[in-house]
Amino acid sequence: MLYDLSLTLENNYASSTDNARNVIRILPPTLPGQQQLISGQIDISPSPDERIDRTDFFGNFVTEVAFRHPLTALTVTLKARVARGARALVMDLSPPLNGLRQELQSSTDLTPASPLHYLTASPRVTLDRPFRDFADDTVTATMTALQAVQAVGLRLHREMTFDATATDVDTPPAQAFKNRHGVCQDFSHIMIACLRSMGIPAGYVSGFLRTTPPEGQERLEGADAMHAWVRAWCGKEVGWVEYDPTNDLLVGEDHIVVGYGRDYSDVAPLKGVLRTSGGQTGTHRVDVIPVKEPRDEPMPPDCTSDI
Repeated sequence: MLYDLSLTLENNYASSTDNARNVIRILPPTLPGQQQLISGQIDISPSPDERIDRTDFFGNFVTEVAFRHPLTALTVTLKARVARGARALVMDLSPPLNGLRQELQSSTDLTPASPLHYLTASPRVTLDRPFRDFADDTVTATMTALQAVQAVGLRLHREMTFDATATDVDTPPAQAFKNRHGVCQDFSHIMIACLRSMGIPAGYVSGFLRTTPPEGQERLEGADAMHAWVRAWCGKEVGWVEYDPTNDLLVGEDHIVVGYGRDYSDVAPLKGVLRTSGGQTGTHRVDVIPVKEPRDEPMPPDCTSDI
């Protein structure tokens, strides 16, 4: 599936800033066999005094900017074209949880894709007792790792209520879990905590989700949003599996990956530091537009982008 993406992030400051530095993670990567970045461009207004484009430890595209002049507003825009492949059939060759632990104990891999980075608590994910109790009540001893992942995700989907007003970006997962209300970030953090608490490596995925308007209605410009889901390591034979607990499904061609991390803190679209005497407000607009392709072609293994 071919998509044209656009994203606009706007921050407005009550008082002009003195200095500001920001880190931006919004450009989708190429993932061999899954996703191809055909073109992509990030524009920043006003123009920064410094700009560095690089990749981080997890392989995510990062744009660092610095401003040495006063700011009253900051606008970041993304324009990109991305090809996303259909979800490959996942055969459940994953071991039971005891077998998964044995595989992890014998692993010495410390590369960015290693599951060892995703086993313990991280800045936004604490392994509190309620998460472990929930997982223990959901998973049986006869389940494979993949079955355990899907069982936890399905139960969360059934018991959690999607509520855009219940939480904000800084709400602790434990609070959202206690109230059983939240957004995709909360669903994902809670599922990650549950999986890690029983020894399944789990990470956070930031991205875009294609949405479809109700039948007979036109799609509204800017109506899409950034999305979050979970990746879980299900053993050497299966590897990483991506699951969307908000929608109770294995991730497919409607999900476009932007970044991988331990939790939201590793993949936040825009974060930074500044000096100002007032507050700030922020908005974002997203469009994920399917592009009609003249014919179906296999996805090339490599690509280049224009950044």
